[in-house]
Amino acid sequence: MKVTANIADSIIEEVKELTNQSTITEAITIALKQWIDMYHIKALNTEVMDKPFEFRSGYSADSIREINRKR
Repeated sequence: MKVTANIADSIIEEVKELTNQSTITEAITIALKQWIDMYHIKALNTEVMDKPFEFRSGYSADSIREINRKR
């Protein structure tokens, strides 16, 4: 998709430097993908904080290790 946006040159240059890209398109694409990934991670963290994982009764890390060793 072709987009026209007014973004300060200093921001563009910093994004290009931080993403190690020479083109504006690649730099912005990488930066946006990373931002989206971070957004999803934060949302997942919030979800886990609101409803923590619950393990089945009798679960232990030792028992899982034993199962994995037998494979």
